[in-house]
Amino acid sequence: MIVGVGLDLIEIDRIAHALERRPRFAERCFTPDEVAYCSAKPFPAQHYAARFAAKEAVGKALGRGMTRWREVEVVRGRGAPTVRLHGHYREWAERHGVTRIVLTLTHSRGMAAATAIAESDPGPAG
Repeated sequence: MIVGVGLDLIEIDRIAHALERRPRFAERCFTPDEVAYCSAKPFPAQHYAARFAAKEAVGKALGRGMTRWREVEVVRGRGAPTVRLHGHYREWAERHGVTRIVLTLTHSRGMAAATAIAESDPGPAG
């Protein structure tokens, strides 16, 4: 059952400038694993932007917005990216019955976008 949906769109140049002007931006907003993943790419800003959009989309899907950037982590493995919640965001999701978040990311030359769908397990039929 869908609990919430979030969508975010961001200019990649905006993230690229933040990375250049604020040396601690990546450390403040992204987990060490996210930094390692993005930094290993030929154009890191594109991947940071997609993850930034994902965090915003997850905050919207949870109905709470984003205040603790590193508590929402985009995990990349085989297949589609997934979300790992930490701290207050994990507690919030548990309190509101969110059992999974479906995430999709995309980017073009200039924009990055993400959609997040927060879901709960269906209750007993009847």
